Amino acid sequence: MLISNGEELLREFSKGAYPYEVYQINDRVCHVVGLGHSNSCVIEGDTSVILVDALDTDLRAEKLKSLIREKTDKPVRTIIYTHGHPDHRGGAAAFKDTVQEIIMFGPKKPVLKHTDRIGGILAKRTNRQFGYGLSDEECFCQGIGIREGKACGEGNYNFLPPDTVYHEEEVEREIDGVKMKMVSAVGETDDQMFIWLEEDGVICCGDNYFGCFPNLYALRGSQYRDAAAWVDSLEKIMEYGAKALLPGHTKPVLGSDNVREVLGNYKDAIEYILLNTLDCMNRGMSMSQCAEQVVLPEKYRKLPYLGEFYGAAEWAVKGIYTGYVGWFDGNPANLHPLPDQEFSSKLVSMISAEKVLEESREAMENGSFQMALQLCDLLIQAKEEESAAKQLKRQALLALARQETSANGRNYYMMSAKEMEAGDRE
Repeated sequence: MLISNGEELLREFSKGAYPYEVYQINDRVCHVVGLGHSNSCVIEGDTSVILVDALDTDLRAEKLKSLIREKTDKPVRTIIYTHGHPDHRGGAAAFKDTVQEIIMFGPKKPVLKHTDRIGGILAKRTNRQFGYGLSDEECFCQGIGIREGKACGEGNYNFLPPDTVYHEEEVEREIDGVKMKMVSAVGETDDQMFIWLEEDGVICCGDNYFGCFPNLYALRGSQYRDAAAWVDSLEKIMEYGAKALLPGHTKPVLGSDNVREVLGNYKDAIEYILLNTLDCMNRGMSMSQCAEQVVLPEKYRKLPYLGEFYGAAEWAVKGIYTGYVGWFDGNPANLHPLPDQEFSSKLVSMISAEKVLEESREAMENGSFQMALQLCDLLIQAKEEESAAKQLKRQALLALARQETSANGRNYYMMSAKEMEAGDRE
């Protein structure tokens, strides 16, 4: 979301959303927040420790191991991955000397065949989204946790593969005296699960709840994240009446009434975006018209756990649009559009490159940074006044970064500007 003080709001959010703290939920369950980019839940069994997620790097997981040793001399024998994202598995090898079983769920839908053929561009977009090429000062926030360890010199990914992969809807186990139910919960990922500890009234919910608006669409590029399935999963979590909700990022939600209220609002906000987008689509609106029309209502936007500091409603709308009907917006003019360079060249020739550049500069001076950005792209695509347009585009990207509330969007703007400065003109 772009607002005049967006960067300031993001900075304030990052100060309070995930400070380092160990929340002792009860005698055998604690929630470790802020030690890594992701969180970890530590569950003490009769003779061993069960770990839900293993932080993002080996070095940070070593710190987690030391923390566990301060509490108990029981070894970590079981690790449960709530899902396959690397920031939840990257520290697992720190426990390789003691762990005997690693559990996760298989994805409901497989990754599209040949995705590896676009690994290069996906990696570049991932670097931009997470700001891997930025300094710690430039990238002060990744939206849902402290900066990843691999980006700031605190270790590397060091994975251990799962021994047990379930494909059922739910699995009940007793592990070292701890009764638990593991439940498939498609949302941010297709392999997501939550863990219900009935005797403790605790749910470890992975990444289906953050303390801010979620990534219903990821700028780095991913398969469609089914918003309807995500809503269903949140409803499923709510059915258990947990007294403590321990997410994979940000602080826990404590107290059964609070859990019910927070999850209810979170679910309703996602469902509002989904259903209203579909309604606008059904009225024949284009993707851009839907994104303009469907905004998060103030009653949700003002809640401290639904700020657009990670995902954004506008991107969610566009993700839903393409997820349901694909790229075509129904306008026959877009069935076979002219190549960008041909159309841009024609427009610039009608207006004159000098006039477009002048309007771009005026837009920058007036604070219309998005207008400036798009006018610069017109010149770049037409290969007219390219040097001046690229310099101005970089300024517009940095200006938009100062207005962006989403850490992902801010990082993407700044990384793109840095690439341009370094001579990468893609």
